[in-house]
Amino acid sequence: MAQTSSEKLRAWQGPAIFSFGFRPFFLFGAVWVVLAMVLWLASMAGLITLPTRFDPVSWHAHEFLFGYLGAIVAGFLLTAVPNWTGRLPLVGWPLAALFALWVMGRAAVLFSAHIPVALAIIVDLAFPIVLGAMILREIIAGKNWRNLVVLGLLSVFTLANALFHVEATQGGYAAQGMSLRLGVATSLMMISVIGGRIIPSFTRNWLARTDIAARPAPPMQRFDKLVLLASLPALAGWVLYPAATLTSVALVAFGAAHVARLTRWQGHRTLSEPLVWVLHAAYAFIPLGAFALGFDQLLGNLGTAGAQHLWMLGAIGAMTLAVMTRATLGHTGQTLIANRATVLIYICLFASAFTRLCAPLWLEASYVAGVLWLVAFSGFVAAYGPSLMFAAPRKKK
Repeated sequence: MAQTSSEKLRAWQGPAIFSFGFRPFFLFGAVWVVLAMVLWLASMAGLITLPTRFDPVSWHAHEFLFGYLGAIVAGFLLTAVPNWTGRLPLVGWPLAALFALWVMGRAAVLFSAHIPVALAIIVDLAFPIVLGAMILREIIAGKNWRNLVVLGLLSVFTLANALFHVEATQGGYAAQGMSLRLGVATSLMMISVIGGRIIPSFTRNWLARTDIAARPAPPMQRFDKLVLLASLPALAGWVLYPAATLTSVALVAFGAAHVARLTRWQGHRTLSEPLVWVLHAAYAFIPLGAFALGFDQLLGNLGTAGAQHLWMLGAIGAMTLAVMTRATLGHTGQTLIANRATVLIYICLFASAFTRLCAPLWLEASYVAGVLWLVAFSGFVAAYGPSLMFAAPRKKK
C-alpha cells in the first residue's frame, strides 16, 4: 500500500529538520541573511574584505535575492507542491542533499575569489536547477498544469541568477545591472501570483471566524488575471529600460492596478490579527515601490536605490517573513496566533524598508536599516528556530 504524506513524515526517524521542506530552508535562509548582513555591514565599515569576486554591494544584493530568497522559495514550494499535486513530500536524506546544494552555493559565491569562476557559477546554479527539475517532475506526475506558471517564474529567476554571474564576470557593477532587475521583477510576479491566492483565502478564513460579514473578493478572478497580465509589460520595461519616461508612467499605472487589487481583499478589516494584516501590508509594498520608482524618474532623483529597496526589503522581505512565521506555526502544530515577539519582528522589518528609503537624506540610514533588518531576522531565528529544528512534542492522549 502506498504511503500517505503523513505516514511518510512519521516514517522518517532522522533529524526533525529534514522532516519537511520548509524546516531547513526557512531556518537557515534566515540564519544566512543575518550572517550576510553582518558581513556586508562589516565590509562597508572597512573592517573586513569579503573573499568574493563580486564587489561588496553586488554580493550583498546577490545573496539576498538569489541566496536568501532562493532558500525561502524552495521551502515554500517543497511544502506547497505536495498539496497541489497530492503526491508525497521530499523528506529525509534527499531533502538534506538538496539543502547541501544550497549551502554549497552560498560558500561558492562567498569564496569565489579563490576558486575558478566556472566552478562558482556551476555550484551556485546547481541548486535552483535541481529544485526546478524536481518541481517539474511533481507537476507532471500530478498533472497539476495550473502551477506550471510558478515553475516558469522559477526558471526565469534562475536565468536572472546566471545573468548576474555573467555581468559580474565581465567586470560590471552587477547590483545595478539588468540581472538584478530581472530577479526582482520575477520575484514580484511570484508574490503577485501566490499572494493573490493565499491572501484573500487566509483573510476569508479569518473573517469567517469573526462577526464581520464582509468577505474579500475570491482569489484569481478575471480582474486579478488582468492585473497580472498588465504587470508584465510594466516590469519588462523596468528591466530593459529603467530610465525611460514610458517605463515610469507604466510603473505608476502598475502601482495603481495593484492598489485596486489589494483593496478588494478587505485588509483593513484584519488589523486585530497580525498574521493576516502583515500579508496585506507586505503586498502593499509592491505598489509603493512602483510609485517610488515611477515618480523618481518623472519628478526628479528621489533616490532610485531607496525606492528599489521598498520592493526588496518591503515586498520580498516582509512577504517571505510573513509566510515563514505563519507556515512554521501551522505546520508544527501550533496555534495560529502572533505573539508580541512576532509583531516586533514585523515592525522592525517594515521600519527597515522605510529607513532605507531615507538614505539620500540621511547618510547613516543604510546602517540603521541594516540593524533593523538584523533585529527582525535574528528575532525570527530566536523565536521560530526551535520549532523548525526540533520535532513538536507529542501530545498526551
